[in-house]
Amino acid sequence: MIFQPVLNIFLLVLLFAPVAFVVVWMLVKAVRPQAGSADAGTGAPPVIWGLRLLMLLACFMMLLRPGIPGGATETLATDTDILIVVDTTASIVAEDWDGDGQRLDGVRADVQSIVDEYPGARFALISFDAAAELRLPLTTDATALISSLEVLRPEVTAQSRGSSIGIASAMVEETLEAAAEASPDRSRMVFYLGDGEQTVSTEPESFSASAEFTDGGAVLGYGTSEGGPMKVTSGSFAASEEGGDYIEYQGEQAMSVIDESNLQTIADDLGVPYQLRSADADIELPEAPTTTTNYTDPSTGSGIGGSVGNVIELYWIFALVMVLLLGVEIARATILIAQMRGLATRPEHPTPGSLSKTKRAAPGSLSERSETKRAERAPASRSVPPRDQQPGGDA
Repeated sequence: MIFQPVLNIFLLVLLFAPVAFVVVWMLVKAVRPQAGSADAGTGAPPVIWGLRLLMLLACFMMLLRPGIPGGATETLATDTDILIVVDTTASIVAEDWDGDGQRLDGVRADVQSIVDEYPGARFALISFDAAAELRLPLTTDATALISSLEVLRPEVTAQSRGSSIGIASAMVEETLEAAAEASPDRSRMVFYLGDGEQTVSTEPESFSASAEFTDGGAVLGYGTSEGGPMKVTSGSFAASEEGGDYIEYQGEQAMSVIDESNLQTIADDLGVPYQLRSADADIELPEAPTTTTNYTDPSTGSGIGGSVGNVIELYWIFALVMVLLLGVEIARATILIAQMRGLATRPEHPTPGSLSKTKRAAPGSLSERSETKRAERAPASRSVPPRDQQPGGDA
């Protein structure tokens, strides 16, 4: 068995030792109460203090996180820096993905596939509309990348003045160049996700300057030739996009149409393949430029290539014991509270004898004076003399 404590073992002992001392002391007092002491025969019985001690030990063991070795699992790492460039213009929410879904839904799903395909890689995220923005610098935290995409919203429609599909070219080059200088031994990949729709009159900027720093990747296109309508976006998280108004042009719904020729030009500039995406087709991702390997060598235990060990956690057993013992404490407390309330609200029912004694007036009390006055007002009883003493009787 192995232990993976959540805190330093000495800190855990320091926290639990005083509480354990008090519980053991109370247990001893409950087992051997001192004769004549005020608390003799009162308080919790020894079995309750024993259960409390057991609950304390279960909590201590749970924080130690015991476990048993459970074999080994192959763990891969990709020695690659991956730059993801996402279009966040109003057209990215055009509703022609998988029927009437938004293109942004497809972008998020494909980024998740990229993360799954290259485990251990470092990811960076750049979004662009009227300007480019580095939303996430290079990091191995794939969860941060997915979270950034979940909160990603297109530009505010009222502030849109058109955008260029190549506006992020300078930032892409700068990010790749910095990554190459910091880690020259790592390869670099670029994934561009957009619809290729140029909404300004100027020509798109070229990505050719980034080609020398790019070892792989792909340009992924979203949209259809028929196009899809776009809802008005406010940029607010509180406002729901469902049921909103659609962007109109010359009195009709504006339609966003994919421009595959522009996307192919970007792919040629970067030296990567272009792929049209649709919800009913699996994404085709290239292999990482460098070898995808394991962390440790199975023969030497070091270097690259191999497996890492797993641990079967056992802390849940002690957590279950704690829950059961807490249930006993709660049940006991409920019974005691019910008994106390019953004693406090129980009416007294005196017996007839005690009632007569209670009603008997104390000397000098108001009741006694009342009884005296009633006795004075009552007529005196007449005594009947003997027959021989009555007037007119026989002598």
